[in-house]
Amino acid sequence: MKEYPGTAEAVFGYAPEKEAEMRLELKNIFKNFGEKEVLKGISFSAESGKAFGLLGRNGAGKTTTIRILMDVFGADSGEISIDGKPVDYKSIRIGYLPEERGLYPKKKISDQLAYFAELHGMKRAEAVKAIDYWLDRLGMAEHKNKRLDTLSKGNQQKIQLVTALAHNPQIVILDEPFSGLDPVNAMLLKDVVKEEINKGKIVLFSSHQMNYIEEFCDRIAILNDGKAAIEGDIHEIKRNYVRDKLVVRSEAAQRIKSDLGSCCMEKEGGELLIQLSSPAEKQDMMRRLTETYDLDEIKVFEPSLNDIFVEYAGNLSENTDETA
Repeated sequence: MKEYPGTAEAVFGYAPEKEAEMRLELKNIFKNFGEKEVLKGISFSAESGKAFGLLGRNGAGKTTTIRILMDVFGADSGEISIDGKPVDYKSIRIGYLPEERGLYPKKKISDQLAYFAELHGMKRAEAVKAIDYWLDRLGMAEHKNKRLDTLSKGNQQKIQLVTALAHNPQIVILDEPFSGLDPVNAMLLKDVVKEEINKGKIVLFSSHQMNYIEEFCDRIAILNDGKAAIEGDIHEIKRNYVRDKLVVRSEAAQRIKSDLGSCCMEKEGGELLIQLSSPAEKQDMMRRLTETYDLDEIKVFEPSLNDIFVEYAGNLSENTDETA
């Protein structure tokens, strides 16, 4: 696969301009299906040139939120705006990579890619250029005249990604984009996502793979039972945690654990997590530990996104809809 200088123009004469800055905002979105209340006042905002993570367990309301955002169906109440104005779905371009892939397995790849691009308003010649660029960018050019069902699952996913990006969307929604990809293709997709962010687009992730969310996203919302349990800047959320735990690595881990008793537990990888009685005890405990034991590392515990997710995703109501 060839090296890319950073613009599509060098390859096919297809060169999307950097998007103007935008702010997408959802305010107090409610949605019922019959007697079932699925969304109970969802609010969050996302900005161009940044990625936003929409997280939650199955049934928490992620899929419903995405479908309302895409105007698949409307909310019962609430507002969706761009730069403070209601979204004009006739002019805004949205690209969507669904978790459940939706292309035609028996159809020739180039034909259906062109069809979907034209559905998004592209002229045929423009669509062909864009599709050729993306197939080449993703290492799929040799497969353009094949049927979709002749490709591996990972390569089918890359073809689905072309449908999400070929029409140069301003808002890119990626639902479990790394599912089923091998490490090489995952790295390729990471590069593509970074390029889309750098073009000034709004990129919205929905995923259970927290490492990718932490890598790309500046802001997150964790949904729980139709509500945003927490929303905001990832680093701010981490900084706001009570700093009352220490992490220690030491060859004397078992002795430390025995000496400290129930306030000390062993984590995966052999690290020790020490629970303090209060944040004010932090400096004194650090001093005592460094004076008493041979330590390789000691630091204040900062929760991972996975820790935050487990805390805020919570228990779902009974009879949740897996597609919500």
